[in-house]
Amino acid sequence: MTNRVRIVPKIRQRRRRGSARARRPPRLRAIESYVIGSFSKERLLGNLPRPVLEGFEALSSLESYPKGAILFAEGQGAHGVYILSNGRVKLTASSAEGKSLLLRVAGPGDVIGLPGTLSEKTYVLTAEALEPVEANFISRGPFMQFLRDHSEAALRVARILNEIYHETFQEIRYLGLSGSAAEKLARFLLDVAASHAQNGSQLRATLTLTHEEIATMIGVARETVSRLFASFKREQLIEVHGSTLVIANKAGLEKLFRA
Repeated sequence: MTNRVRIVPKIRQRRRRGSARARRPPRLRAIESYVIGSFSKERLLGNLPRPVLEGFEALSSLESYPKGAILFAEGQGAHGVYILSNGRVKLTASSAEGKSLLLRVAGPGDVIGLPGTLSEKTYVLTAEALEPVEANFISRGPFMQFLRDHSEAALRVARILNEIYHETFQEIRYLGLSGSAAEKLARFLLDVAASHAQNGSQLRATLTLTHEEIATMIGVARETVSRLFASFKREQLIEVHGSTLVIANKAGLEKLFRA
């Protein structure tokens, strides 16, 4: 498969050395700042002992990438994993004809490049920065040794792989098992809202994807997504307040793919 990769230089951050006891390294503070979020239990490093975090910090390097930079490309030999601390990265797969499919958008706390790194093969997706990005990179050898030394981190990697499996299954369902464009979008919106739902609360989520990005994920035209959003709001199936999506009529959306 031929891949066209736009080479964008990354901006390396200067590594600061000093006494770990005197003050925590900048990367360790960055790691701690995003592992304590609402999804910290699913993250690689959340709630691990301080010595483990310090060990990871010693193995990793904080890299900065401008918007449009390619962190890694589909088919490229997997050389390590990236844990995002700031910014968003889109993960896409391409066909020989040049068609592109957006599988997911990764954000702070997400680990990318994991399947290829663990398999010792190639990256199966292309990772492109949607905005300025900071990520902790750890090369494959030290990362694998880190997992051997810290069983809890290895278990969390297994959970992350399970999440990747379920996300891939959802993508197949959108593309292969959904009939109309309305059904595809309804499934997508319900899945997004359900992933952020709390017990007894209304289904809602912060929707950071553009209509074009959603269209690429579910395999329809951007104009179709915009038209369906307007239709869903008019029929009071959903509410959109800025970037906040509210499922106003869950049963109504479910009827679209149960008919």
